[in-house]
Amino acid sequence: MIVIIRIDENVGVILFKIKFTTMLSDKQKEIILSTVPLLRAGGVALTTHFYSRMFTHHPELKNLFNMGNQQSGKQQTALAMAVLAYAENISNPAVLMPAVDLIGHKHTSLNIQPEQYHIVGTHLLASIKEVLQDLATDDVLDAWKAAYGQLAELMIGHEAKMYESKKQTNGQWVGWKNFKVLKKVQESTEITSFYLVAEDGSAVPDFTPGQYISVQVFLPNINLHQIRQYSISCAPNKDYLRISVKRERNEKLDINGMISNFLHDEVHQGNVVAISAPAGNFTLQNLFPKKVFISGGIGQTPLMSMLESLNQSTKSNELVWIHACRNAEVRAFADQIESIAKEDQKLKQHQFYEVVNETLAGKEVYEGMLDFSKIEKWQFDPEAEYYICGPKPFIEKAVKELTDNKINEKYIFFEEFGPKSI
Repeated sequence: MIVIIRIDENVGVILFKIKFTTMLSDKQKEIILSTVPLLRAGGVALTTHFYSRMFTHHPELKNLFNMGNQQSGKQQTALAMAVLAYAENISNPAVLMPAVDLIGHKHTSLNIQPEQYHIVGTHLLASIKEVLQDLATDDVLDAWKAAYGQLAELMIGHEAKMYESKKQTNGQWVGWKNFKVLKKVQESTEITSFYLVAEDGSAVPDFTPGQYISVQVFLPNINLHQIRQYSISCAPNKDYLRISVKRERNEKLDINGMISNFLHDEVHQGNVVAISAPAGNFTLQNLFPKKVFISGGIGQTPLMSMLESLNQSTKSNELVWIHACRNAEVRAFADQIESIAKEDQKLKQHQFYEVVNETLAGKEVYEGMLDFSKIEKWQFDPEAEYYICGPKPFIEKAVKELTDNKINEKYIFFEEFGPKSI
């Protein structure tokens, strides 16, 4: 059976043409819905058991999964939320298509292959049986086997199209490719930029401002390869890709912190790292001339790519840059943004610091956390695009203020680093 699903997401169009070899029966959908209370109450216990089981049988997958998020429990929680959402919407999968597209970008960035879906399915079904025990009747297991099979078909089909698109996009590739560090530039006391070029001298790939690349490194401390996504922090160009990485300074680093510090301490000019082709759907739209960029900390990196690309554009855009961080010492790209503002009088910038030195005080510098009411003559413009990136609480607060002030959700775009929980 072929199902075509066309939806408008943030006024963009996502088209899925899905060929299912099997479809869930009405009875199986009812059974899936009947398990929703169990998933709400014990979803994290189920996904925790699942990951433990899968890694026991397939320890090589630890090189693919984010073991820092495993350690913190974020990945188990994110998967539990995803399974619950799928069960709740089993009769209307179109609701989940934006999430499918988001995950598809992540999976193609990690070079996920169809056979790995079989591994996940095997251990997910086994975990349902082992965790639910007597509640996991044959009918329940059959229904979830069919439901997972249908979801896997959807994901594999969508990702196949994305892989094919990479083969046809200028300079892109499938899998991993070695890039050399052309130079390292310290942007602040915490953030360093890495300029990357293909080791084989091939062209810099095309990408859309806001996208990311995956970087694969080997961590001797845990004897594993680990992969992390870093937003491309420059506009598309023919010379290099740039990522900008924040150093973690906690004395007890988790695995995520180990990777950022490894890049800062062990990866130097001339060294080679393996990266995947650009991916991600947090990208510039073309809905209104006015763009408002709102960032917290290292969340400014994808927005820098957008800002630089608009600065190079011949189109007339009204741009607003709002950034919040602890202090001037940790702020990155201050000189670049100031330079763009001098070139383009339509760019207005506003900076929030937790602590403001007297020498920095001015009408565009504010003390405290992000607070729109502190910005002189601030107005929530309904005919503007709003791009938000930063820590989860920062994003949630900004989105709430925007929606509370009648900004349509269709014009609000945000990127949450790590497992999606918003």
